[in-house]
Amino acid sequence: NKDMADELANDYPMLETADTVRFLEKLPFSLTKAQRKVWGELKEDLAGAHCMNRLIQGDVGSGKTIVAVLALLMCAANGLQGALMAPTEVLAAQHFETISKYIEEYGLIFRPVLLVGSMTAAQKKEAYARIADGTANLIIGTHALIQDKVQYNELALVVTDEQHRFGVRQREKLAGKGVKNPHVLVMSATPIPRTLAIIL
Repeated sequence: NKDMADELANDYPMLETADTVRFLEKLPFSLTKAQRKVWGELKEDLAGAHCMNRLIQGDVGSGKTIVAVLALLMCAANGLQGALMAPTEVLAAQHFETISKYIEEYGLIFRPVLLVGSMTAAQKKEAYARIADGTANLIIGTHALIQDKVQYNELALVVTDEQHRFGVRQREKLAGKGVKNPHVLVMSATPIPRTLAIIL
């Protein structure tokens, strides 16, 4: 089926860069065997012939976030935009704070912007501008990321945290904000049937 082949084609093939290698070398800990395996598979997906649609399932504290950050870093290093969507403003702010620390400590090339509903109109306007012109290469937020006012420059990777707390249509709307098909990475601590059904 040609339509299906077009839909699944990798519109944003990414090359592995030194950025992720340097980041891993600077970290004060080594990735576990499982994390290295997952990261290897993500790299293959991002560079491969097909659009990624992958679920990372693991207990809280198992290191899903660091693997997602590596994928987002690979995306940024390829001159593309990534989005990290969390179910609450508190979690979105925590992700933003963690990644900001990584930037400071390890010199990562992220230019992040936070976008949540409680921001003032002026703050949102500034965030929209940075997202639209590509100044921001990492957008972190809540459902605010899928509002009509948000126009992405080149959204190539969408990471959603705790996917089952979002509706299927919401994820499609976010994915649809990329001009082409963005890669999708779902992180979940709870392998509930709905999460699995969404992946299928």
